Amino acid sequence: MAMLREMDLCELKEEEMKKLFDEYVRKYDEVLQNGSQRRYFAAFQRGLLSNLDRKSIEPIALEYLSETDVRGFQHFFGRSLLPDAELQNRYQELLSEGLSAPDGFLSVDSSEFTKKGNNSAGVARQHNGRLGKIDNCQSGVFLSYASAKGYGLLQGRLYLPKAWFTPEYALRRESCRIPDDIAFQTKNQIASDMIHEIRAKELFDIQWIGCDAAFGRDHNFLRNLPEGMSYFAGTYLDELVFLSRPEMSIPISVKTGRPYKHPRPSFPPVTVASVAQDPSILWERRYLAEGVKGPIYADVKCIRCVSCESTTQYGNYLAPGDDIWLYIRKYENGDIKYYISNAPDTVQMQTLDRLSTLRWSIEQCFQECKSFLGMSHYETRSYIAWHRHMLLVMIAHLFTIHLRLVYKKTLYYHAYG
Repeated sequence: MAMLREMDLCELKEEEMKKLFDEYVRKYDEVLQNGSQRRYFAAFQRGLLSNLDRKSIEPIALEYLSETDVRGFQHFFGRSLLPDAELQNRYQELLSEGLSAPDGFLSVDSSEFTKKGNNSAGVARQHNGRLGKIDNCQSGVFLSYASAKGYGLLQGRLYLPKAWFTPEYALRRESCRIPDDIAFQTKNQIASDMIHEIRAKELFDIQWIGCDAAFGRDHNFLRNLPEGMSYFAGTYLDELVFLSRPEMSIPISVKTGRPYKHPRPSFPPVTVASVAQDPSILWERRYLAEGVKGPIYADVKCIRCVSCESTTQYGNYLAPGDDIWLYIRKYENGDIKYYISNAPDTVQMQTLDRLSTLRWSIEQCFQECKSFLGMSHYETRSYIAWHRHMLLVMIAHLFTIHLRLVYKKTLYYHAYG
């Protein structure tokens, strides 16, 4: 298996690997309802972990079952009464047993899957983060978990664009078997729901939540995170902050001579980009993490400031919010990334440095699952089948995590530009 080279586990003998694999898949037997489900489940796991060029239903069925099983495999994905919720719960329990540790880091991100047709659930012309442009694709929202023990995906949910809830899409919703009780949600709303679901299960020790600017710019998303979790969130260069806490008052209008309707700050906010450009706030060379090629260093500006909130739904009438950290990191190629965090003012700088590197974990999950485990190889169209495929890929990925833990392979930071 190609992924074993990535994990430095090429020395594993075939019989040893088979024994570990059989022990692993049996951990799911109790939630699968019958022998047929267990047979298809085990075969698909073998296929995902194999060196097959295409890891979709037909190639895996032909390699590990038989030609007559192709139709049964299709039924297994699309219409069988697979206990999806119980299977996901079992997976998360096993992931927790392997990875949950103090100071755990939960990360949220979307990932896109290019599609040629228009009949798969949720497909639309929308932003494809992998390509960096508008493309015909599906998009999923995913959570991952990282600790000193390793990293893995927690769950994923398919994003359905608003157009899919219009009357024009009624037939497509029916053919893709989208449940009637599914209502439109933004990606940020989906992520928020999943985070609260994970928190309610109490399986993982989560101290921190990380996200990119698409989520971190949404103040409502950050405000609604579970109590007791601190965020370290990416944001855009035009994010506004106050360098200190302003006083709020209602001044008199010069034009009308009457008081304004809304309070106004005693001085204006500034963009985070202006902080990066301010020569009076110095860059500091910081050690961030140990990478595959040695220590990772970066130039950093980090200041305590005040978030800037709008007092209306239209984004105007600005006012100070919570005290936050603004963490600005300059990459070797000159790119600058901006982060905000509600970590307490007593947090150590080394902790913020470490948090700035932990976003690599969800990117590494996507890279491993797409490059080696067939995450994007599915050919099914239904809403149910999409989620089943993603869950089975996560289950296969957990087996590789299990191998890392058994053989104590060191995990290094992988830099993403």
